[in-house]
Amino acid sequence: MKNIQLHWQVLGAMVLGVIFALIFKEKSIIVAPLGTIFMRLLKMIIVPLVFFSISSGVASLSDSRTLGRIGLKTFGYYFLSSILAILIGLTLTNIIQPGVGLNLPSQSTSFDPESLSKPNSLGEIIIRMIPTNPLSAAVNGDMLALIFWSIVFGFSVTRIRGKHQEFLNNFLNAGFSAMMKLTQGIIRLLPIGVFGLITKAVSSTGFELFKAVGQYMLTIVFGLSIHWLIILPLLFYLFSRVNPILHYRAMASAFATAFSTSSSGATLPVTMDCIENKVGVSNKTSSFVLPLGATINMDGTALYECAGVLFISQVILPEPLTLGAQALVVITAFLASVGAAAIPSAGLVMIFIVLDAVGLGDHPGAAMIVGTMLAVDRPLDMFRTMVNITSDSIGASIIAKSEGETNLYKG
Repeated sequence: MKNIQLHWQVLGAMVLGVIFALIFKEKSIIVAPLGTIFMRLLKMIIVPLVFFSISSGVASLSDSRTLGRIGLKTFGYYFLSSILAILIGLTLTNIIQPGVGLNLPSQSTSFDPESLSKPNSLGEIIIRMIPTNPLSAAVNGDMLALIFWSIVFGFSVTRIRGKHQEFLNNFLNAGFSAMMKLTQGIIRLLPIGVFGLITKAVSSTGFELFKAVGQYMLTIVFGLSIHWLIILPLLFYLFSRVNPILHYRAMASAFATAFSTSSSGATLPVTMDCIENKVGVSNKTSSFVLPLGATINMDGTALYECAGVLFISQVILPEPLTLGAQALVVITAFLASVGAAAIPSAGLVMIFIVLDAVGLGDHPGAAMIVGTMLAVDRPLDMFRTMVNITSDSIGASIIAKSEGETNLYKG
């Protein structure tokens, strides 16, 4: 088993789960706790992963020109590209409605829609982001407040100097490293979790859920394709006045690496090599923009989280989410993508943040749907990682051009 790649293990577990459910029917529910345990393990790591990921990322920028010209341009571009990706996911999921019409069994729908979080305005969302007690926010799973606290705490670390800053940086980096190891370890249990979740899904709903998930996959692929082939090239041309085909050719090996590894972090060395040696961006620019992008700029992940949560809400709720709740999804999807680890399938961990933000995290049918999404996530993860890398590299080129670097695309 160790020599079989994880996505093949997951596919095998999905097939075994279907066969097991068809053979044993109602009795197959005996393995459902495997899926429940796996989902609880995923939820277990969310709070510490978000805190250490975001805080360490922000705090580590203390030696870079984060408040200078390049920093402002970088954060501005990352915000713009991520929001555009999220809006694509939001629009397509509302138009295609891949989850509408699926009826889960009655035991999975005993949920009061009035318990959903329905902010009345953007101002209310912003107020909710500011915790009166950060520890209480962590304990109660108030993810917007926890993300806000992690950002401001990390920024505060950049404002101190000397041994105190060194101590806090070491603590945050060590905590993040430990959480990455723990996250990777839990993701290795994915085949076991998928087996339990798929068995439960088939025994409870038959194959109707798979049809809806197939429509969801097409929605995500369509959205990622629009962002990768239209939005990002358009942004690139508008800001650089360079033919986007030149950039895509130069970055081909990085795209292939991202697609095959599903990890922005693992692809980073290849991305930097392409940007510096094939595009011609200076190391001064690339060494700041690209590592930061691999940490916080996740266009594909942001699109996926927004569309995924709307899909889940369409399956389990009788009415669509209100405009206020969808605005909350947009903001939380952006912030959750910032906190996503640069490892395979990390986006699936973060989707619970967005579900919790609108009050769907504890819905009894949500885990079943997420489990089915887990089973088909590998190709989507490969594509969205490539979109993430594309956005990072385009950002580096745009910023280099704006900084007066003229030796681009001449190699």
